[in-house]
Amino acid sequence: MDRKQIIDEGLLELYLLGELTLEEEQKVEALIAKDNDLRTIFNDLELAFEKLGMENAVTPPEKVREQLKTKLGKITIVSKSEQKISPALGGKKYSTKFLVAASIAIVFALSSIWLYSKWRQSIETLNFLQSQTVILEERLSQLENNYQLTSTKYNAINNPQIIPLVLNGNERSPGSKVVFFVNHQNKTVLVNAQGLSPLDKDNSYQLWADVEGEMINMGLLSTEEDLIPAIYISKAESFNITIEPAGGNNHPTVKNLIGNVYL
Repeated sequence: MDRKQIIDEGLLELYLLGELTLEEEQKVEALIAKDNDLRTIFNDLELAFEKLGMENAVTPPEKVREQLKTKLGKITIVSKSEQKISPALGGKKYSTKFLVAASIAIVFALSSIWLYSKWRQSIETLNFLQSQTVILEERLSQLENNYQLTSTKYNAINNPQIIPLVLNGNERSPGSKVVFFVNHQNKTVLVNAQGLSPLDKDNSYQLWADVEGEMINMGLLSTEEDLIPAIYISKAESFNITIEPAGGNNHPTVKNLIGNVYL
């Protein structure tokens, strides 16, 4: 082994990283000791390794930093020629090259932890953005459905064949107002009952059609919707609204009639 082989094969770098066998280490040390030029190269390389470790240092969590300081505080840094023994470590020998290798290993370990943490944060951010995208897509779909429904209802009540009828509440429900949109050609009835006074949960509004003196059930009315489809009854003479028990009734309660409108 000579200087050229050591330089060409990168044995100085492997020596500093502790990657050589004991026999190879001894040969490298012997050549460094007697070759001033090689020793200069080795010292420069050692300084470069230390600088690399410092420049790529990652600030560890406080707990890890304290543990590392305690551990390093027990190590006696020695040269290969001195080979001093640290009693605190049970007689183990630690040379400069060992500490350089250990320092670089610590730098890479902490860097890996930092990169893993950043990767996890990126994954969490990506998952959050994906969930928000799904929510936005659902809202957009709902808005599109609402728009189509509103457009359909608007076209239905603005048809020239539509006859609008207004029912005003009597003394039993003063202030109530219901609007009917009747299309005799298409045989459809739409009802806007949002103008009715609110009822308690035990009662509901029910719509009836008067056909030759007989009241025909047209269904319940909800005050929460703007346009409610109702059953179209041929030959109906008027629409009538009564207050019935929740769920409706088979026959209208005449005393609970709140208003009617003639067709």
